[in-house]
Amino acid sequence: MVGQADNGRRKFLEDVVRQQPDDTFARYGLAMELIGTEPAEAWTHFSYLLERHAEYAPTYYQAGAFLVKQGRLEEARKVLTTGLEVTGRQGNRHAQSELQAALDDLND
Repeated sequence: MVGQADNGRRKFLEDVVRQQPDDTFARYGLAMELIGTEPAEAWTHFSYLLERHAEYAPTYYQAGAFLVKQGRLEEARKVLTTGLEVTGRQGNRHAQSELQAALDDLND
């Protein structure tokens, strides 16, 4: 039953992204949905958000964590550092603290 719910959620998100490619929330959700099963496709969606919606703060933490899990540590550092800059401009202290903690963990 869970697999069917996951497939339904994925299909819904894919449909939204197909109809509204710049729907940041749907694209982010789709990337998150694909991390465990289709990492290359998940990265495609994270990359899209990082390139075309650079102010969408949630992407930085999850994209950084994704890259760490993939062993792409230098790319992860860059994403997390950029996320710190973006969230700093936004005054988003909560996101900044999460990004800084992830960066500190990466540098340990």
